[in-house]
Amino acid sequence: MSLIHIKGGRIVDPANNIDKVSDLCIKDGKIYSLEAPTEKADKVIDASGLVVMPGFVDLNCHLREPGFESRETILTGSMAGAAGGYTTLCAMPNTDPVTDNEIVATYVKYKAEKEAVIRVLPVGAITKGKCGEELADIGRMAKAGVCALSEGDRTVQNAALMKTALKYSKMFDLPVLAYSVDTDLAGKGSMNAGDAAALLGLKGISADSEEVMVSRDMILAGSTKARLHLCHISTSGSVTLIKQAKERGVDVTADVTPHHFSLSDEDIVDYDANYKVNPPLRTKEDIVAIKEGLKNNIIEVIATDHAPRHIDEKNCEFEKAENGIVGLETAFALSFTNLVDKNVITLSELVKKMSLNPAKIINSDLGTLSVGACADVTIADIEKDFVFDKTRSFSKSRNTPFDGKTLKGKILYTISRGNVVFEKGSIKGECK
Repeated sequence: MSLIHIKGGRIVDPANNIDKVSDLCIKDGKIYSLEAPTEKADKVIDASGLVVMPGFVDLNCHLREPGFESRETILTGSMAGAAGGYTTLCAMPNTDPVTDNEIVATYVKYKAEKEAVIRVLPVGAITKGKCGEELADIGRMAKAGVCALSEGDRTVQNAALMKTALKYSKMFDLPVLAYSVDTDLAGKGSMNAGDAAALLGLKGISADSEEVMVSRDMILAGSTKARLHLCHISTSGSVTLIKQAKERGVDVTADVTPHHFSLSDEDIVDYDANYKVNPPLRTKEDIVAIKEGLKNNIIEVIATDHAPRHIDEKNCEFEKAENGIVGLETAFALSFTNLVDKNVITLSELVKKMSLNPAKIINSDLGTLSVGACADVTIADIEKDFVFDKTRSFSKSRNTPFDGKTLKGKILYTISRGNVVFEKGSIKGECK
């Protein structure tokens, strides 16, 4: 392992309440010191005017392998993650076969160790085949190393089965990452129910279809004393419900995606399916509530819900198009532009929501620049505007509504376990 000297950057490390200009040294894959080295460094990075942060941890991304490699692979998804400043990805079980047993979980870990440029952790399905009918073998998946349990893009509709899953998750100390939607209430809608949907003549998905399940799962988490994490919250009602549950002592955390606080249903024009996502883009009033939730720490995490789709799955009628936006390479810039630059939260709070908080949820000691910690480091330029160009993305898919948008917060370097894996637009190597 080499000695890396990061010179004169603004170190932002919420775990240690650090926000100051300093040097940072990495040696043998660990954070060595917050001072200049006494020996000659193998690599020197001039971070003057740049921000140096713990590597980001994404609780919710879809890497599609095995089974859907035309959309994404563990390799390409990890490259996109590195380009976005991520050093750890939690891969949802939306695969074929589904990650619902120790064999598939072990396969995902093996592929990640052999091919990924950053850390990839498998998330195990709650039910067999994600069919919502029979509990998956949670014990064996826990032994195989899954970091959490989730149905990915589905909700366990059976309340009794979900309660049993929460009991098992507590037994094996695994968080449940829940997507909240009542499928009967959501019906066959394709965007948020409201004036924008009416103008476009599209069937809507009501806010209460999310809020009913948010409420149900928090009630079940309260009764089982299990840890519940709610993924991609999108409505003001959900924010209120989470606040009330926390006040009752329910062990619940939540995340929101950058696209849900950056775009509203009014941004959907010309039936562009790149704006189609589930949960759908909501109203401007919902965005205000989500930002307040982030500011008041009701929502502790920002996650991407990175959902790559083949071009044919988006290049069709809006109603028939698949849901999903690729988000790994735009998450930090969208968050900085729409939250920090607009004084909703501080930079330190943003870094905490993208590194330390998600790491804690999966029982990890990542997300810190403490001396002796794993050297996962992200360096960004937050001063200059840049235009996002999807043709330069490392993902296999291009389904994003942010192509050509001017943003702030460009990732320049990503260091994973002491290796520079991304540098100024280029992937530099594999992290074994």
